[in-house]
Amino acid sequence: MSQTRRKFDQDFKEGAVRLVRETGKPIAQVARELGIHDGTLGNWVNAERRRREGGGGTLGEDERAELVRLRKQCAELRMRCD
Repeated sequence: MSQTRRKFDQDFKEGAVRLVRETGKPIAQVARELGIHDGTLGNWVNAERRRREGGGGTLGEDERAELVRLRKQCAELRMRCD
């Protein structure tokens, strides 16, 4: 007995991810309400999160600012030790 895979259009995926993000409901609850598997919705949410964060190993603006601050702090601590 073979199962057929359901196909979801991009609008449906984006709407489901938006529901998770904007309502703060757990992925499992939103998935249950939409009649889809929670693992599927979880994959969509994670993919969207990676896209928003820029992915590709590049640092965001906040991360760059923190890196500059930490490097400065590290240099000051090295000077104290010497």
